[in-house]
Amino acid sequence: MKFITLGPAGNNHELVTLRYLDFHGLRDRAELAFARDFSEGAAAVLSGTADFLVQCAVHPECSMTMARSFDGLYALDTFISPSRDLAILQRKDVAQPRTLAVMSPTLGYIDASRWEDVELVPTVSEVTTGLIEGRYAAGVGYASTAQDHPELLRVAQFIGTVDDVWIVYGRTRVTEGRLLAWPDSPASRLYREAA
Repeated sequence: MKFITLGPAGNNHELVTLRYLDFHGLRDRAELAFARDFSEGAAAVLSGTADFLVQCAVHPECSMTMARSFDGLYALDTFISPSRDLAILQRKDVAQPRTLAVMSPTLGYIDASRWEDVELVPTVSEVTTGLIEGRYAAGVGYASTAQDHPELLRVAQFIGTVDDVWIVYGRTRVTEGRLLAWPDSPASRLYREAA
């Protein structure tokens, strides 16, 4: 079976999709492919060149991906997972950056008022790569990148990670007109304890 998610390799979508495959014991039986965007990923599932698509629910393209259910792409599973730690990274060769590069969902994690301009970038991976290549002077990227490139980057502010919701899509509708939920989930146990 073939899973597809947002590329490039090394990003949060790869990390979390591999965790999901490991959780289900599928790593040795599944192939992982990358799409340039979620429209391409959805098309791959709908055409049968991939079987499942994994997407973070806060990704800006999520509502458009969900709308593809009218084409036959259905949400069939959800899960919660942390991702890579994030940080505001700054190039060491720039004393006072005026522009901050960010992926729009990460804006809520910081106070962006310190910068004159905020440049929206499609992915955290693109911000991180742009910092390494010198296209951006500061941005919200993977914290580990400063350790990997100490000659270029420093952590201006450590952010950490949030527990994101992730959606798995396929061609089979699994709801059959009813609510699907995990009756013995951690949340369910919290509800019983609170009652």
